[in-house]
Amino acid sequence: MKRAALLVALISVAAPISAQSPAWLEPYRPVADRLIAEAQSNDFTWRRLAELTDTFGNRLSGSETLEQAIDWAVDTMKKDGFDNVRKEPVMVPKWVRGAESLDLVAPVRQRLVMLGLGNAVGTPAGGIEADVIVVKNFDEMAARAAEVKGKIVLFNAEWVNYGVTNQYRTGGPSRAAALGAVAALVRAVGPTGLRTPHTGGTIYAADQPKIPAAAIPAEDANRLQRLQDRGVKIRVKLSMEAHFEADAQSYNVVGEIRGRELPNEVIVVGGHLDSWDVGAGASDDGGGCIVTWDALRLMKKLGLRPRRTIRVVLFTNEENGTRGGNGYRDQHMTELKDHVMLLESDGGIFDPQGFGFSGPAPAKATVAAIASLLKSIGADPVRDGGGGADIGPAGTAGSVPMMSHLAEANYFLIHHTPADTIERITPKQAGDNAAAIAVMAYVIADLPWRLGSEK
Repeated sequence: MKRAALLVALISVAAPISAQSPAWLEPYRPVADRLIAEAQSNDFTWRRLAELTDTFGNRLSGSETLEQAIDWAVDTMKKDGFDNVRKEPVMVPKWVRGAESLDLVAPVRQRLVMLGLGNAVGTPAGGIEADVIVVKNFDEMAARAAEVKGKIVLFNAEWVNYGVTNQYRTGGPSRAAALGAVAALVRAVGPTGLRTPHTGGTIYAADQPKIPAAAIPAEDANRLQRLQDRGVKIRVKLSMEAHFEADAQSYNVVGEIRGRELPNEVIVVGGHLDSWDVGAGASDDGGGCIVTWDALRLMKKLGLRPRRTIRVVLFTNEENGTRGGNGYRDQHMTELKDHVMLLESDGGIFDPQGFGFSGPAPAKATVAAIASLLKSIGADPVRDGGGGADIGPAGTAGSVPMMSHLAEANYFLIHHTPADTIERITPKQAGDNAAAIAVMAYVIADLPWRLGSEK
């Protein structure tokens, strides 16, 4: 989860859009109440997420577990009675973590907690042993540029938000390499947890050497900072077997409720089924997949078939390539003119906080009116700005209105860590988020007019 998380961080501070409750909305009120009541009547949504994460665990692109989860999703959607269930092929990168370790050599010998950054290169077979220079930001590194050559740079950037702090993970290694660093360490991109490192992709600059890069917990970064501040020499040994193998075959999973009157007009909801190779990928983004999927199941169970088609897409390879989103755009390019709205859930499924929206101004009022049906579960705010890494390619190419599903919690506390498990999510949260997406998607799909055609 990258650009989607940044989007959530940015739009969460925007002012809600206000709207009156128009007469056209009233027939949808009992439908919304039925969907919410059904979602809250049991813990089905949570149990299906548990089935995904317990059975398959984490699901890195190119892994056998991801492809097994994809096949399970296809089979299960068919059992749910969805229309046109299928796999759409996408070739994905296959990055392999391999064995890895980080050891403090001086002032004492101790094993440190670490996670190699996604897409990073490995070390030579014997590892890299070097002195460490700790910097708090890029400006400090530039001021101490003469000290960097031959050292391992540790970026001890305190958590501000994902957009601000993530730059050290994505761009820090190449900026350190430009000054002669032999490896880079990055303080975990998130609030201080229980000594949990956060992985996530790094992006190498084409014009700089690729150096090994890993994340360490905030607690370890602060310890090394204090040692440096006392004038103590710090030396570590980093060993990483990380490497890429040949691209692998993967798939986006697609299932639908076919529209009763305008089946060629499509509303897309979804999340990404792949995850990083730690934890269980429950919040990033198994939960987003399950609540968007379950939105359709709720409609199916209640016998609701809207005017337009609602399509759930479980995207592949969001985390280290976004090829699923790009593949969907490319495979559906000629149909994008018939896409009415795209909604992505990739910010956790904790307490519902509403939606972000990007599209024509009159359409915002329509969406805000629909969201008012969700006040009882706290999902009624609608804020400016909506989209995500997976729906962005199609939304941009087709000028399609986009929405982000928003939920509130310490999402970034567990983001890309071994702690991303279902224990962080309650059954009520899972059900409420499925209900919010079901109501929003159903009403947009059933409107007498096409969203975005408002005057």
